Amino acid sequence: MLGPAGFRQLVRATGVLTAGLVAAAALGGCDISLQESAGAPQGRTAAQVTKHTDGDTLWLSGIGKVRLIGVDTPEVYGDDECYGHRASAFVERTLPLGSPLTYRLGTEERDRYGRALAYVWFGHGRFLNLLLVRRGFAQVLTVPPNVEFSERFTKAARRARAAGRGLWGRPGCAG
Repeated sequence: MLGPAGFRQLVRATGVLTAGLVAAAALGGCDISLQESAGAPQGRTAAQVTKHTDGDTLWLSGIGKVRLIGVDTPEVYGDDECYGHRASAFVERTLPLGSPLTYRLGTEERDRYGRALAYVWFGHGRFLNLLLVRRGFAQVLTVPPNVEFSERFTKAARRARAAGRGLWGRPGCAG
């Protein structure tokens, strides 16, 4: 029987976590939480990156323009803000065109500009929205009712700021 460590390794290696696998693990006595192994609840939709806009906005197959929920990266258009190009380049390196990912729309699915509002995961369950904050490429932007991960984002931002990561380590970048 596959133990908890083996199950987590399988999930990381395949990037797949289905309700069936979770049920099998639970029946087998494995103590695996969705949060630990995949970083998010079920109900995500598969897509691919079709275009980059900036650090917190990209285009996905099947849905179009997507604004990441809970984060705000510095601007690269109009008022070009400090660290904006680095945040945008990070997303382009992390998720090149054609990259597979999964997303889940927020409680409020669209913003006033018509963009889909989403949480995005890539690779083996890595949470893009949270990664941007942890690495100092984004600040937290909480807009109710899309508040599901706001506490995690806030904790990550405090740690990034204390460590001087990303825009927090650049004098004059963040106020």
